[in-house]
Amino acid sequence: MLLLVAIYFALTANGAFWAEVRQTGILNGTRGIKLYISITLALIGLHGLVFGLLLNRWIVKPALSLLLVVTAATAYFSSKYAVYMDPSMIRNALRTDVAEARELMTADLWLTVLMMGALPAVALWLIQIQRVSLKAALVRRMVFVVAMLAISAISVMLTLTDVSSLMRNNKSLRYLIGPGNYLVSVPKVLTEQAKQPRGPKTIVAKDATLVDHPQGAKPHLLVIVVGETVRAQNWGLNGYERQTTPQLVKRDVINFSDVTACGSNTEVSVPCMFSLSGRRDYDRDRIVGSESLLHVLERAGIKTLWRDNQTGCKGVCDGLAFESYRTPPVDPLCDNQACRDAVMLKGLHDTIDDNPGDVVVVLHQLGNHGPAYFKRYPEELRRFRPDCRSSDLGQCSREEIVNAYDNAILETDDFLAKTISMLEQDTSHDTAMIYVSDHGESLGESNVYLHGYPYAIAPQAQIKVPMVAWLSEGMKTSAGVDTGCVSKRSNQPISHDNLFHSVLGLMQVSTSAYEPSLDLFSRCQAPSGAQP
Repeated sequence: MLLLVAIYFALTANGAFWAEVRQTGILNGTRGIKLYISITLALIGLHGLVFGLLLNRWIVKPALSLLLVVTAATAYFSSKYAVYMDPSMIRNALRTDVAEARELMTADLWLTVLMMGALPAVALWLIQIQRVSLKAALVRRMVFVVAMLAISAISVMLTLTDVSSLMRNNKSLRYLIGPGNYLVSVPKVLTEQAKQPRGPKTIVAKDATLVDHPQGAKPHLLVIVVGETVRAQNWGLNGYERQTTPQLVKRDVINFSDVTACGSNTEVSVPCMFSLSGRRDYDRDRIVGSESLLHVLERAGIKTLWRDNQTGCKGVCDGLAFESYRTPPVDPLCDNQACRDAVMLKGLHDTIDDNPGDVVVVLHQLGNHGPAYFKRYPEELRRFRPDCRSSDLGQCSREEIVNAYDNAILETDDFLAKTISMLEQDTSHDTAMIYVSDHGESLGESNVYLHGYPYAIAPQAQIKVPMVAWLSEGMKTSAGVDTGCVSKRSNQPISHDNLFHSVLGLMQVSTSAYEPSLDLFSRCQAPSGAQP
């Protein structure tokens, strides 16, 4: 039974793996046939070895049944969207909420799970397992384990040069091999969660203090909009062939055209962009275990608020003010599944006015979250047609997918314009807005869709993101920022790492942790209080 299932997995669960291997050209000719046979036998042997070591007569059927169903699902996503089941993707999956997961539950997925997972699992239960003596069982198990080990070792040794070269130069390939990919990644994620400190977060920028604003200045209000899944190459302000930002182009905004994200998924990017270490000194455990930018601002005396239309702040706002719109309220901007992002602007000023002094608000968008792009925009913003009207991207042409995606960017453009209008009308604060997307998205290039690729091999579409800043006249004067100077420098390469220090500088927070070289406004700043 173990051997049959191992063979079944080797032959059915690795379509995405072989597709990537084929792209390297290593499978060409007779040598490629030998390599294919060698790797297939090695996969059979390795999975058979693991099964032989871990499964016994009492748990084998339920365990293999679960593996068959889960592997069918993971193989579907790997083949359909080129999803790598690495620890980062497993973290995403474990933190996905019902609303997010529902959009992925297409008829195609259910059919795949039924045919490739559920039916083989039913067949498994029809097999009768014969009981033998303990001695005979141990001998058989030992022979089986040794045989699986021998098959794996000999198969690899026969084409060692090609196998080692393939896996050395394409390390992420192992996360396409099912079910070994998630069988390795899940324990890693669970182990790191168990080891994660439960106490207070490590203090960051302990000496943070608020510098007095110049005479005549008003309290500062900064809105940080964390976008979702918008990629730089489809951003109208970046010179995209379509004008997907028709409202922002009419505003006095600074567009940063060469921005690299911390990660290719929300679970990595959001904590990273609000951290002191960022991508340049990336250490996930340190980032998760340390205070964020918002904690530093609070210590300096700046009130913060996180409004969320997504799946949470990923630890960035732990212990701080948080409001979620993920459970749709009764509102014209919401249906029974989700709300449009503009709902986060409702009542915002009432909340701000209750907190005298400086305020930083984070608005975490639903944005372009896929694959149901068509759900992100209203009918009046459905300008690019025909647009994909399905969560199953396989039912749509690439043109329809891109049209739906671009329409969703129009919704973000509308949301940002509304945010700027709200800030322009504020007479009690000097106001500013910074928008930056958390990561990008693949839309079928090289047959890759969605996002979440391992960062080392992630395509530019997934890690190049748009970023925009807007400052009121009062903020320009109070912070001494020459926005014309900033605009002239806005085509230089920057990253999410700049957010932490740019916010500290703009909000005039003094701390030894502040690095002026990472502040997007520092080189265009006059002394505090001086007219730019």
